[in-house]
Amino acid sequence: MPKVVFVLVPGLHLLDLAGPAQAFSDAAALGYEYELHYVAERLAVPSFQGVPLTAGLTWPRLEKDDLVVVPGWHGHSPIGEETARRLAAHHASGGTVASVCAGADALGRAGLLDGRRFTTHHDLQDAMARRYPKAVLVRDVLYVTDGGVVTSAGIASGIDLALHLIALRHGPGAAARVARSMVVYARRNGDQPQAGVMLRHRGHLADSVHRVQDLIDDRFTEPLPLDALAASAGVGVRTLTRRFTAAIGLTPLRYQQLLRLERAEQLLSEGSTMEAAARAVGFEDARMLRRLRRRASADRTSPAS
Repeated sequence: MPKVVFVLVPGLHLLDLAGPAQAFSDAAALGYEYELHYVAERLAVPSFQGVPLTAGLTWPRLEKDDLVVVPGWHGHSPIGEETARRLAAHHASGGTVASVCAGADALGRAGLLDGRRFTTHHDLQDAMARRYPKAVLVRDVLYVTDGGVVTSAGIASGIDLALHLIALRHGPGAAARVARSMVVYARRNGDQPQAGVMLRHRGHLADSVHRVQDLIDDRFTEPLPLDALAASAGVGVRTLTRRFTAAIGLTPLRYQQLLRLERAEQLLSEGSTMEAAARAVGFEDARMLRRLRRRASADRTSPAS
């Protein structure tokens, strides 16, 4: 069972902690196994909002599939050398280390920002850029992933970060279900538009269409015949096509293509080749992916867009 370890620092912002913790807790409740741990350099951890917290002093044994998250804090609250060492060691062993808001400072102190892209709360960006000149600050985005180091902006963006990580591990359908349980928006890669494909097309009230979207979200990399989608909704093919298009303005095939394109863009941003990204999202080769990217580029630059 993958572990999610939250490192608590005095003066931490409650939502920096509670947002990601709720996301992974909800994911566990939905059957995506996670084991949450809370550690600190002292037992009593005061939050900036005044709620006292307690945490363990002993870290669990970490494996490469585990995640360490450092929530942000208010004021000057640097981590100790032992915590910095643990962060660096987990990353060196292949694990993922993430931060919310000022938590990026802890990653910087552990040497994990040097040579990497990162982000943080907009009020802290200038100071962090000066403090870690070997890092590349990315402004005005929700989160940035670079080589097993994931940094997010302030406060509520920790939820977006958690949903992103859940989607990477379990797929976009899992992230959508967690987002729905939390009554929040699902987000996509921080370098891309903030509202992802799934969320942009979920503002309707057609239950049968939602059921089909759930199926496509879960299996968008697979061939999904229209008759099978219609059967899952208990309607005919023509009825499904009509309802689906009326609800979201897209056919089921086009919706699936956009999910594939969004995931492929994410893989490309992380260094994947065009061919590998295409195959990972269900295309036989890169030709269709290139065609969809050209179409998306044309749509963005057209006068009507």
